[in-house]
Amino acid sequence: MAGLSFCGNNVTKNAYSVDTGMLNNGCFVDALNLVPHVFLLFITFPILFIGWGSQSSKVQIHHNTWLHFPGHNLRWILTFTLLFVHVCEIAEGIMDTNHLHLFMPAFMGFIAATTSVVYYHNIETSNFPKLLLALFIYWVLAFITKSIKLWKFAEYGVGVLHLRFCITALLVVLYGLLMAVEINVIRVRRYVFFANPQKVKPPEDLQDLGVRFLQPFVNLLSKATYWWMNPLIIGAHKRPIELKKIGKLPIAMRALTNYLKLKDAYEDQRKAPSIWRSMYRAFGRPILLSSTFRYLADLLGFAGPLCIYGIVEHLNKKPVPYFEVYFMSSNELLQNTSVLAVLLFLALVLQRTFLQASYYVTIETGINLRGALLAMIYNKILRLSTSNMSMGEMTLGQINNLVAIETNQLMWFLFLCPNLWAMPVQIVMGVILLYYLLGTSALIGASVIVLLAPVQYLIATKLADTQKSTLDQSTERLKKTTEILKGIKLLKLYAWENIFCDSVEDTRGKELTSLRTFALYTSMSIFMNAAIPIAAVLVTFVSHALINKSKPSSSEAFAALALFHILVTPLFLLSTVVRFAVKAMVSLLIPLFPVQVNSGFFTWGSNLSTLSDINICIPTGQLTMIVGQVGCGKSSLLLAMLGEMQTLSGKVYWSGLVLNKHQICERTSGPKDWNRYSVGYATQKSWLLNATVEDNITFGSPFNKQRYKTVIDACSLQPDVDLLPFGDQTEIGERGINLSGGQRQRICVARALYQNTNIVFLDDPFSALDIHLSDHLMQEGILKFLQDDKRTVVLVTHKLQYLIHADWIIAMKDGSVLREGTLKDIQTHDVELYEHWKTLMNRQDQELEKTALERKTLRRAFYSREAKNQVDDDEEEEEEEEEDDDNMSTTTSRRSKIPWRVCWQYLSSGGFLMVFLMVFSKLLKHSVMVAIDYWLAEWTAKGLLKSCCLTECAGLPDSYYVPVFIILCGAGIALCLITSLTVEFLGLSAATNLHHNLLNKIIHAPIRFFDVTPLGQILNRFSADTNIIDQHIPPTLESLTRSTLLCLSAIGVIAFVTPSFLIALIPLAVSFYFIQKYFRVASKDLQDLDDSTQLPLLCHFSETAEGLTTIRAFRHESRFKQKMLELTDTNNTAYLFLSAANRWLEVRTDYLGAVIVLTAAVASIWSSGKNLPSSMVGLGLTYALTVTNYLNWVVRNLADLEVQMAAVKKVNSFLSTESENYEGSLDTSQVPEDWPQHGEIKIQDLCVRYDPLLKPVLKHVNVYINPGQKVGICGRTGSGKSSLSLAFFNMVDVFEGQIIIDGIDICKLPLQTLRSRLSIILQDPVLFSGSIRFNLDPERTCTDDRLWEALEIAQLKNMVKALSGGLDAVVTEGGENFSVGQRQLFCLARAFVRKSSILIMDEATASIDMATENVLQKVVMTAFADRTVVTIAHRVHTILEADLVIVMKRGNILEIDKPETLLENEDGMFASFVRADM
Repeated sequence: MAGLSFCGNNVTKNAYSVDTGMLNNGCFVDALNLVPHVFLLFITFPILFIGWGSQSSKVQIHHNTWLHFPGHNLRWILTFTLLFVHVCEIAEGIMDTNHLHLFMPAFMGFIAATTSVVYYHNIETSNFPKLLLALFIYWVLAFITKSIKLWKFAEYGVGVLHLRFCITALLVVLYGLLMAVEINVIRVRRYVFFANPQKVKPPEDLQDLGVRFLQPFVNLLSKATYWWMNPLIIGAHKRPIELKKIGKLPIAMRALTNYLKLKDAYEDQRKAPSIWRSMYRAFGRPILLSSTFRYLADLLGFAGPLCIYGIVEHLNKKPVPYFEVYFMSSNELLQNTSVLAVLLFLALVLQRTFLQASYYVTIETGINLRGALLAMIYNKILRLSTSNMSMGEMTLGQINNLVAIETNQLMWFLFLCPNLWAMPVQIVMGVILLYYLLGTSALIGASVIVLLAPVQYLIATKLADTQKSTLDQSTERLKKTTEILKGIKLLKLYAWENIFCDSVEDTRGKELTSLRTFALYTSMSIFMNAAIPIAAVLVTFVSHALINKSKPSSSEAFAALALFHILVTPLFLLSTVVRFAVKAMVSLLIPLFPVQVNSGFFTWGSNLSTLSDINICIPTGQLTMIVGQVGCGKSSLLLAMLGEMQTLSGKVYWSGLVLNKHQICERTSGPKDWNRYSVGYATQKSWLLNATVEDNITFGSPFNKQRYKTVIDACSLQPDVDLLPFGDQTEIGERGINLSGGQRQRICVARALYQNTNIVFLDDPFSALDIHLSDHLMQEGILKFLQDDKRTVVLVTHKLQYLIHADWIIAMKDGSVLREGTLKDIQTHDVELYEHWKTLMNRQDQELEKTALERKTLRRAFYSREAKNQVDDDEEEEEEEEEDDDNMSTTTSRRSKIPWRVCWQYLSSGGFLMVFLMVFSKLLKHSVMVAIDYWLAEWTAKGLLKSCCLTECAGLPDSYYVPVFIILCGAGIALCLITSLTVEFLGLSAATNLHHNLLNKIIHAPIRFFDVTPLGQILNRFSADTNIIDQHIPPTLESLTRSTLLCLSAIGVIAFVTPSFLIALIPLAVSFYFIQKYFRVASKDLQDLDDSTQLPLLCHFSETAEGLTTIRAFRHESRFKQKMLELTDTNNTAYLFLSAANRWLEVRTDYLGAVIVLTAAVASIWSSGKNLPSSMVGLGLTYALTVTNYLNWVVRNLADLEVQMAAVKKVNSFLSTESENYEGSLDTSQVPEDWPQHGEIKIQDLCVRYDPLLKPVLKHVNVYINPGQKVGICGRTGSGKSSLSLAFFNMVDVFEGQIIIDGIDICKLPLQTLRSRLSIILQDPVLFSGSIRFNLDPERTCTDDRLWEALEIAQLKNMVKALSGGLDAVVTEGGENFSVGQRQLFCLARAFVRKSSILIMDEATASIDMATENVLQKVVMTAFADRTVVTIAHRVHTILEADLVIVMKRGNILEIDKPETLLENEDGMFASFVRADM
């Protein structure tokens, strides 16, 4: 071959001749075109290399990403187009190998264009605009030289029909545009030709180093590929991603910005404003942008099938050689298989980039919308009236639903929006192309898809319905579970745990039924997705064989196959999208805006007692006390004054400054001075934030050490604080669950005292305190601290002995004011009332030190937890690590491992038969799928063998191929059904078993377990984790196995067709391995962050809803709003990063997929010479195309499954709990039916401890109690009184000695028998939701008369009769619709219903007022005359009438005798108690 010279070989005479003028020599013109490129490379390379050196010193991330110059994105797009055109030019030139000048300049142009963009990027980030001049000169020169070339072409009559003319024209346009962009930069920045260059400041976000989410600020390439995420994702491998690492949101994405945007859009609408329209106004533009991306991606998607068609079609046609002709037409370029392979690759890369961009834009918009909606809902919650809450119109559950589920659904709806518009277009295009390939038979095949679409839609709606009913059932089940866990002590003492356990199992049964339906529909929908394309292909090719009497060519067949794959996705998604749209519409029915205005007398709405005819004055700077019996409306009066009740008539006035005695003042809405309208308020039911003790007390006020200390002392909180592990910096979480009632109440009181408000409302602050603390709080806190400040105090109380301190008294009865005035006034005017009070005061209480007991429980709870943790094995410790976010950093190796062991536990709990079935049917199904396509390849290939005579060819093959094809397709469809069913039902049986075991384990766990395990943790296993196991793992598992097997079968087919592909596979596999490894770790961290940041947000919403009255009384709305915005932003940041990480992964796996397609195509083109049938090439390429779709699903599903398996692990860790020993050594038949008939109790040498690791709480106790005796037990807190009462029920570890009741040692009895034969009344009243009848007698064994009798004894008969439904009247959750005193009376009635000869009362009168207590005492004396009653005394005078008094100290009996005898011993402990009481 003659040497390759620039102008071609000298075959043609005038290659170098310039006779006709220089510009008329084509070769010279091409050489001229080289000049600008060389110029640019010469200038930029030195600058770049010097620049790189200085560049590396700039570490500050933000300015590095700052885009200074206008027209930035346009420039990138134009440069990419330029590169593409250069590639075409090179391809076109190379086809005519002899002429170097045809592609050499193009090649240099390609390098120059690449350099220009790198150079530009570096100049832009380092902000040296003057250096842009080099680019400006380059564009001008390139534009001029190309224009000359174009002008010469035109002169010689080379026109649009020739490819080279088109390419040159395009290049002229592009260079012109780039020149314009450059001129624009000069115009805006004035860096040259202008006297004063423009000074620029980086955007606000980039000045703030806290903003780490850089997507809006990086250059186009980094935007498209998420390159800026690399450090974060790869770094996650070494150190877990923490909240600090993901920083703050950019301003434009913050909840506040978007809330204002939405609010403005809402308020701008003149006529009936609609939330949809305002959403469109606020967030419409990005959605349009995203839809545009989506359209582009979908159109590019069709390039795949078309390129396959082209490659298979032209594979075996050798191009006709051209010698003299320089110019080829555009068509010829597109008939070159190599060009098509490259085009296919580029189309795939672009399509995927656009698709991910579309996803990203929608997700970002969705997040912005969610932030705005959350802020709106929160504002609405802050304006809810309390009556809405207490009447159950708006429950906490609903609020949580709004926050957690509904807003996310709207977000999802936005995410699927572009699909709604893009899909119809995609479907229409697809059908047109199919028709073009296969004629009418394609329409028949497509009609199968279209006809089955409604079925899919039907299944989808059914799915949505079942999901809703499942949700209802699981909410119901959770409610029951929560109640059980809250009242577990009572259930165990009454031996009712099985009744309640069964009721949960009942609900779970219903839930499983709807889950079964759910599973069925899910598997149907999966089945439809898998089966529809098979059916469509089957119908198409069979009808083609019947109608056309000929087989399709392999190029048509495989292009059609690829098209069917494309068509299935939109049809499947369409059903999902429609369903989501419906859900989102439903979500938006939440009333977001109405502000309620109530006017009227004070009512809670409906049938609860209302306040009527209230005329009172609260004197300024004085102590007012409100007294009265249980349920007479004392707390309501406070709330009415705070404006929390509905007013039907009359007004509440608040004065700004002076409250004269007779002038009540108007509460104006204008915040003149926030503090003045702010009221320090301590509710009766203490409300704590999930925060430290100190934060709970200061409640957002500035910290003042002196004041803080005084308050802590006044509330005697110091000893309690000292017990906490981190003092007052201890987090008291879960609504303050790890504190006792008294401690929580004192913290609430401390909060009210600490705030600098003129008015303080205290609602029964003494109810949970013992006498010493009450006195201390009264003296130090109320009389000293508050009165010295001359603050106005309103105190609701039952403790009448404090009335002497009151400046003003309001006595209430049945919702109206009975009397008001000073104690003297009442003494003179209402002698009867005064006498009544006096008798009550004389008997007023010795409440034995309740507080010391609380401190002891606190100590026990914290220190036992430590002991428990040391003993537990590693399993538990890992569990702890998952619970606790602070010690999350675990070693790298463990973080990138997949939890195979847990997966195995999950699968094995589903049953081995199901596992085997699933694996077997999956493998079989995928083999059949490959067989179908392979058969199609064989069938279409046979048509190419022209040797056989025509009659045979037409007759034999079809009759032979069609039946086999039909059989294979049928088998494939059947297997699809089987696999989808097996996976779902495997998941279902696993879920059934796991929940059943969990519930039984936990309900039968010893009471100790509940003392040391936080309630929230247990509930989480039943709510979140169970939900994941029920509904999320099966689909993930299905999807994972399906996509993995698809990828493997595809790679297998490609390798089978072109073995050389395997060489390229190695680097691809390695890169895939690393991508998935890094992604899984980072994704898990970000997922955790998303979850862990969502929790505080939910908590904040429910905390706000619960503490509405407190927040509004203190006027802290704005602080709480601020906190809500911060929490929302944090959660949104985590979610944004998570979705950006998903995009990062998808872009990378998609590009890998495109490379696989490219290698497969190139390999098959190379091998085509070696006798490879074109139908096989088609088969390989079709499979290669599917890989791109499924690679990222493998990784995503793997990551999801890993996160979801954590739920299984957590549930399993609870399954290792020890149960109580329910059996006992005696058989039930050996115990007499009416045991204990007499109620004789012998306690011999009894030793008791709570846990084998802890010290004994009772040491060698000996007591003998005669049948029918009334025994009182007293002693200071921690003396073992309550432990003794628990020992009767065998609730604690009796490790020595015995308790013998009526001749039977109770430790030998089965627990169920023992506990069902005794009665107890606990200190904290527990009621369950249901009816009153259910609360008194869940076993349904008693007659109505017996129940009424019990209610009469407990003084509740009249009240219950007044309720609608009588015995079947509703009790709301926790008995909230009754006052605390009434609840305690119900508990008494419950004990009476059980006719047991032994009753134990554990400080049952603590939260009752004096009058009610007197009634109680009488009742116990009369109704229980013949039974043995053991009273653990709270107030000593309650046991003065007992037959026997036991005084305990530190687990030993100190004194035991008749009360009279004990009183005679002046120095005795009992005598000192009674003296303290008088």
